[in-house]
Amino acid sequence: MNTHKSSHDIHHEPLRSSAVRVLAGGILGMMVAMGIGRFAFTPILPLMQRDLGLSHSVAGGLASLNYVGYLAGAIVCAFWPRVLRNTAVNLGALIICIATTTLMGLTHSPFWWGSLRLLAGGSSAILFVLIAIEVSESLAYHRHSHWGSALYGGIGMGIALSGAAVYILDHIGGWSGAWLGMGALSGLLALIGITVAGKRHVAIHVPNAMEKPAGRLTGLSRLAPAYFMEGVGYIVSATFLVTMIAHTPGLSGFAHWSWIAVGLAAAPSTILWQQIAIRIGVRYALASAYLLQAFGILLSIGAGSIFRAGLAAIIFGGTFLGIVALVMAEGVRRSGTEGRRAAAILTACFGAGQVIGPPVAGILADQHGDFTLPLLLAAIVVAIGCVLIVTDRKHFEKQMVSP
Repeated sequence: MNTHKSSHDIHHEPLRSSAVRVLAGGILGMMVAMGIGRFAFTPILPLMQRDLGLSHSVAGGLASLNYVGYLAGAIVCAFWPRVLRNTAVNLGALIICIATTTLMGLTHSPFWWGSLRLLAGGSSAILFVLIAIEVSESLAYHRHSHWGSALYGGIGMGIALSGAAVYILDHIGGWSGAWLGMGALSGLLALIGITVAGKRHVAIHVPNAMEKPAGRLTGLSRLAPAYFMEGVGYIVSATFLVTMIAHTPGLSGFAHWSWIAVGLAAAPSTILWQQIAIRIGVRYALASAYLLQAFGILLSIGAGSIFRAGLAAIIFGGTFLGIVALVMAEGVRRSGTEGRRAAAILTACFGAGQVIGPPVAGILADQHGDFTLPLLLAAIVVAIGCVLIVTDRKHFEKQMVSP
């Protein structure tokens, strides 16, 4: 047995190790910024409604403020991408993300809840764009770009973790203890992530005078509106899924499990959809994900059994991150040297859609006494996004995605 390693293997082992560390740190970062910072509100919301009598309209307003902040953060990244190179801004966004999660448990004021969710949204957007771009650049530098889709699985892992942790924390300190515990957990995960990722060394590409990067953003003409539609449609389930199940007779005990199911389905979905895209092309993979998600939203209407509610949760979790990963990768591919700006623009479109969904859904739910109409409208909007993807033949590459 030959135990000697070739010079090629020895040369690539440090690169592979560095890439793994950066990816692992990025996954932990996504757990903090998105899985907890943004989506811990979903499993905690039923506890706030139970203990504090929060209406669907107020809940939708709080969610919308979070997405207003997210939109604002994405716009900042789009028009001033240099902020992503500012260490103070990046560290500040991380601290704000953790602090706003913790402080949610220390007040009973809707005003302060709204203010905290607004700040949390802005910090989440900056962290999301920063982590997505820096990890993709680092993996490309280390020649492991094919690992990139795994990064977004961190959001699913954070969702599953928050679903399980909130259930335990509720028994310890109710809705307030849930927020305080999730804040402490996000701080721990952030510390581990920074330690694991270590210092990053990536050659930054600076476009020369012959390049015209701004013109390439025209490739987003249909992709961005389709992503906006996804933002409008998916966020109804992302905000109210656990609440809907918690208020369904006979299913209240399944509510926290449904959010865990969403996270567990979401975590591997980015890799799964990448493999599907390799085989059938990005356009058809995205169209399939959009259609499947619309079906899952329709399935959740009037779901009165654990099987149906669980299947709707799994379909939702198994599609929304796959769409995020494919759209972000496709947008960056189309935009060349303007990849950072494209990622921020797409995130802004996604965020704009999410601002609209929750308040409209919350008001309609209060008016009609259930979520049937909001879910129906959400499914229609996602289906429209699918049509935009299908008809975007000009910009999608004809050949399959390289593995």
